[in-house]
Amino acid sequence: MDYRVIKENDLFLLTDKSGNIPENHTYGLGLYTKDTRFLSKWNIKINGKDPVLLSSDADENHLTTILLTNPHMEEDGNLVLWRESVQIERKRFIYDDVLYESLNVKNYYPKPVSFELEVEFDADFQDMFIVRGFQTGKVGQRSGQQLENHTLSLAYQGTDEINRYTHITWDKEAEKTEGNKITFRFSLNHSEEDQVMITIVPQVGEKGKEAILPFEQALNKLTTSYKTWEEKIPTVKTDYKPLEQLVKRGMADLRVLLTDLGYGQFPVAGLPWYGVPFGRDSLITALQLLPFHSEAAKGTLITMAQYQGKNKDPWRDEEPGKIMHEIRFGELANTNQIPFTPYYGTIDATPLFLILLVEYVKWTGDYEIVEQLQENIDAALNWINEYGDRDGDLFLEYHQESSKGIANQGWKDSGDSIVHRSGDYAHTPIALSEVQGYVYQAKSGLADIYEAIGRAEEAEALRGEAKTLQQKFDEAFWMDDVSFYAIALDGNKQQVGTITSNPGHLLMSGMLSSERVDAVAKMLLSSKMFSGYGIRTMGGGEAGYNPMSYHDGSVWPHDNSLIVLGLSKEGKQEEANKVIQGLIDASAHFEYDRLPELFCGYSKEQGKPVLYPVACSPQAWAAGTPLLFVQSILGMFPDSTKKQIHIRPHLLPSMNELSLEGIAVGNGKLSLTVRRENGEVAMDITENTTGYEIVTR
Repeated sequence: MDYRVIKENDLFLLTDKSGNIPENHTYGLGLYTKDTRFLSKWNIKINGKDPVLLSSDADENHLTTILLTNPHMEEDGNLVLWRESVQIERKRFIYDDVLYESLNVKNYYPKPVSFELEVEFDADFQDMFIVRGFQTGKVGQRSGQQLENHTLSLAYQGTDEINRYTHITWDKEAEKTEGNKITFRFSLNHSEEDQVMITIVPQVGEKGKEAILPFEQALNKLTTSYKTWEEKIPTVKTDYKPLEQLVKRGMADLRVLLTDLGYGQFPVAGLPWYGVPFGRDSLITALQLLPFHSEAAKGTLITMAQYQGKNKDPWRDEEPGKIMHEIRFGELANTNQIPFTPYYGTIDATPLFLILLVEYVKWTGDYEIVEQLQENIDAALNWINEYGDRDGDLFLEYHQESSKGIANQGWKDSGDSIVHRSGDYAHTPIALSEVQGYVYQAKSGLADIYEAIGRAEEAEALRGEAKTLQQKFDEAFWMDDVSFYAIALDGNKQQVGTITSNPGHLLMSGMLSSERVDAVAKMLLSSKMFSGYGIRTMGGGEAGYNPMSYHDGSVWPHDNSLIVLGLSKEGKQEEANKVIQGLIDASAHFEYDRLPELFCGYSKEQGKPVLYPVACSPQAWAAGTPLLFVQSILGMFPDSTKKQIHIRPHLLPSMNELSLEGIAVGNGKLSLTVRRENGEVAMDITENTTGYEIVTR
């Protein structure tokens, strides 16, 4: 990873490994909030020279420590500073919308030394879409800067009539200030150290921050919040350490990706560029998190409900009842130069919203949320039946209306992802296979919930709709010649017959017959689809197959996780475990034991897994993938409507014990240990205050 990123709530910092923000860097380094860059330059120099990088650790998402030292310095043959005499430690974190950095310097030279440390800042206040080269547009201008009482304030006046500021404050008397450069002079005896504390506060609008906590107090509060998070979430222990480490890393990554816009915590999609609500990504990640942190599901549902579509607006691909794709808060969005306010170009977020609601209720027994979100549920169902089904054939289809929208509106949203066996791209409106499965799962699950709360008539109607969809789907999407489902129907209702991973999501829907479950599982685990490290997005040998591509042959951990969950749900535990093992094997080759957003689809026989060059890290639904591994290995599916927890454990071959402590189900907790004893799997329930029956058949 050639960058360093830290985030807390809605503020994130992206720098190079030395902790700097070089101006006009190709990767768009900077300090960002509300989709605006509040720092576009941040460099430090020692005696006018770039320091030498010693170490730069990105193991923790909330705190970065970077060690630097001085190069050798002579002037006219006279020694100024012997090489590696001064250690410079940069420690930084974000708390309460403030970026903190301590610059600590220590003298390791045998004699006293004196030197200058120069820090330079600037802010261009560019919209993130402009920084990334996606858009151009009419923008505002810098409106001055002010230096006063150890504070440099940079100002910007936007075309959206919002003033933005960056306030930079330091606690040591500066030797000199020149423009945006602040120079500090240090004189240190042997082993003596000194420091300067810097805080950077972005401000949107005229209301500034009332008070800033001292460095140590803020760090203590941040560290305590992480400890509290770790204590709250269930504990996973196993003798198979690679899985335990993956879960630990996933939970740490998800903690930093949690954000609250005022409706409860929810996971944003990923860093650095997707630290905002995404319908599909946030909903799927919250689904992965359910066994460990169900509150994130509630926060996600309420946040999505808040932004649910109300109007028919082609510019935003918005329709009444539709769940958003993505929201942005920058200058281009505020002035309607881009449609992301929010943008609704997603075909699957609306049924996924209902699926998350159903699964959240089945895990927690929180039926009050059904009443709280009833209008949103009704609107989502109405969108599925009235708007999502564009031609009345019972299938959800997408078609881009917005001139600045997205062409392919399923999870494989790149322009080349829906391709016929001939190599021709499919034309819209397009009905994706997995989306029909989501609709079936949403309606069937909602029927269970309605029946449990005495709304039998509505439950029966939803089941009838699901059954009709199931029959029609099988007729339209099944391909006899390859014993698999088409990825989609194109605008002419022709099957898009390329073999892909999309139909794998149908396994978790419950809509497939046992024969079709067998056929789908067989294809997904064949050498055509399974690389040895995971299930490819597209099968080898297909016209569009490319192992280096974004969606046409790569491996996406989250895609695999939903397939794994479906395999487990259908009792295909051995197949599920084969996929899990492949991804765990792959993770050993990636930095920080972290599953990336995606990696290339080359087979295991060809060597180590190859990282896709611009994958997000950390990325939410990749971080959530190991959590679904645990649920799938246990075969654990709670159901508050029946007051039951179904458990059917099947340990990985390399695993002899798996323990979970403190899983929240209903109003209580469940703890258990599964062991392999004499070739058999035995389960010990060590705690069950849920009031639910454990069903193991």
